[in-house]
Amino acid sequence: MSESATEATTRPRGAGSARIGPGSLFLVVGPSGAGKDTLIGCARAALADDPTYAFARRIVTRASSAWEDHESLDPAAFAACRARGEFALVWHAHGLDYALPRAIDAWIAQGRKVVCNVSRGAVGAARERYVGVRVIFIAAPPDILAARLCRRGRDGDLATRMARGEAGFTAHEADAIIDNGG
Repeated sequence: MSESATEATTRPRGAGSARIGPGSLFLVVGPSGAGKDTLIGCARAALADDPTYAFARRIVTRASSAWEDHESLDPAAFAACRARGEFALVWHAHGLDYALPRAIDAWIAQGRKVVCNVSRGAVGAARERYVGVRVIFIAAPPDILAARLCRRGRDGDLATRMARGEAGFTAHEADAIIDNGG
């Protein structure tokens, strides 16, 4: 499934619920191999002493990887957590289920700035749920993306991964663009 067809949903808050704020949600998006998790790791280290920032880890129905910072759950455990309302935002992309933990709702309600890596298809649902959403698009030239994906060795068909990077969300929809081609 391409990210342009990604379905993102939010945990129900009740009829007529207001969007969650006053904090901000910084959504880091971009194609595979752009370096999203690396840049988030740098920000986490730089802001480690600033309690106004929180860094949420995605929950994914994929095995752990040295290339990606996420919590792994098998599909049955993911479904059980979702049924218990443990997720704030849920989406499906590339045959996998993804979520952000419900804790981000409290952090944002407390006025904190939450930073997380999400699929581009989850941006719309996040904008509907939270007051202060900012989208940061991480870009890199196609040749650099291809080289990074080849080094991972687990990303399947390179042409398919590269095509996904060109589909769906575009950089002009972002609030900020970071060129991570270096």
